Amino acid sequence: MIDFNNAMKRLRAVNGYLGSAVLNYSGETLYIDNENTGTDIPYSASIFNDAYRMISESSLDVGFSEASSIEAKTLDGHVFLINSAGLLSDDNFSKINVFAIFRDDGNVALAKMVMDKAAKNMSEELGKM
Repeated sequence: MIDFNNAMKRLRAVNGYLGSAVLNYSGETLYIDNENTGTDIPYSASIFNDAYRMISESSLDVGFSEASSIEAKTLDGHVFLINSAGLLSDDNFSKINVFAIFRDDGNVALAKMVMDKAAKNMSEELGKM
């Protein structure tokens, strides 16, 4: 089984981090960290997951590949969803979506790199199971 706390440790240490969730392809929450927010992160993450799937479908419709991430930038923060299909399996069950929110003054570039790496690592672990 995946140790989500360990897998998300580096993301929680990024400057500006407020909260995160890990979801499977269908939007079910596998991990949640909402201690620093008054927000319903599972609900928000599910909404972003639905939006991601619609954007991916539209991307495929115009001849591009599936979307790899979505980002909403606001005046006071950033919301991300990063998707990873993993390298070991083609089925949807190995897909992991990492959702996170950051303050506007957070280290957004580092957050994206850490989220992408964490998503790929967790997806690969699931593919081995």
